[in-house]
Amino acid sequence: MRFQYDTIGERFVESKATAAFSAADTHTLLGALDALGGVRGLDTLDLACGYGYNTRLLARGGARRAVGVDISEEMIRLARAHGVIGGGGVGALERAVGAVRPAGAPASGADGRTGTAAAGAAAAGAGAVDAAPIGFGVAEAESMGFGVAEAGSIEVGSIEYVVADAAKLPQMGPFDLATAVYLFNYATDRSALHAMFRSIRANLRDGGRLLAIVPNAGAYPNVDWSPYGVRIVDRVHEGDAPLLKAQFLTQPPADFEFREWAHADFAEAAVEAGFSTVGWQPNRTPPADGARDEAYWTAYRAWPISSLMTCTA
Repeated sequence: MRFQYDTIGERFVESKATAAFSAADTHTLLGALDALGGVRGLDTLDLACGYGYNTRLLARGGARRAVGVDISEEMIRLARAHGVIGGGGVGALERAVGAVRPAGAPASGADGRTGTAAAGAAAAGAGAVDAAPIGFGVAEAESMGFGVAEAGSIEVGSIEYVVADAAKLPQMGPFDLATAVYLFNYATDRSALHAMFRSIRANLRDGGRLLAIVPNAGAYPNVDWSPYGVRIVDRVHEGDAPLLKAQFLTQPPADFEFREWAHADFAEAAVEAGFSTVGWQPNRTPPADGARDEAYWTAYRAWPISSLMTCTA
């Protein structure tokens, strides 16, 4: 489980760019950051950063420092290879927004490529801008503090990437804010889960915030998440939490595994680590559009893949 993303590699980038659950997660995270007043001038830590998508969102929002951490050397290699945001200005951001569409969507990018091909092209260009959250227009992104500067370039703070185990983080802070999108579900046992929360708390200033996207438990085998970009194929009862075997529905599918912890397990670990408050918010979904109408998102909200966990240090 620890090194599975070294093998998944660029197919994870594809899943991030095209999967509906990822669009909902990004929309949820941006809404939570906006409710906190944005990240401008803050020191931020992005855990389980993958290829740096959310790390760059934090930098785009004006974070003074944006540090991405992942246990996978391959993910960090991809993050570093992506380069710094900027250069293309508003036009590049608009082109990226238009290029990122669900797999199979009929609309094409400016070069005629559709779906994942266009998304990959947008992400791969030299100095390319990360695609804005799926479902967000430029104006909405700007309203949340993640927009385009008046001069036409995207403001970028200091970005750095670190290969590290979240359960054994070095002292890199203190930080004002930590984000963790699908981190805690990779804790192999209860000891590792608690160690993750303790490491994060040790790197946050008093009063700092943790925003975590965590999977919802208990859906398998009753719910089919395949329309949203991921499929659970088996549930194995073992250890401190069931092991879920899953696939990102890329071409070809990419297998991965994670633990099905209950939300109560996450809350217990947070309190034990010294967080003073723990709260939960339902997953939010982007506005309906031609590719994903309101009926699509209504069905997703009935059985969402994830929830937002909020903690105060």
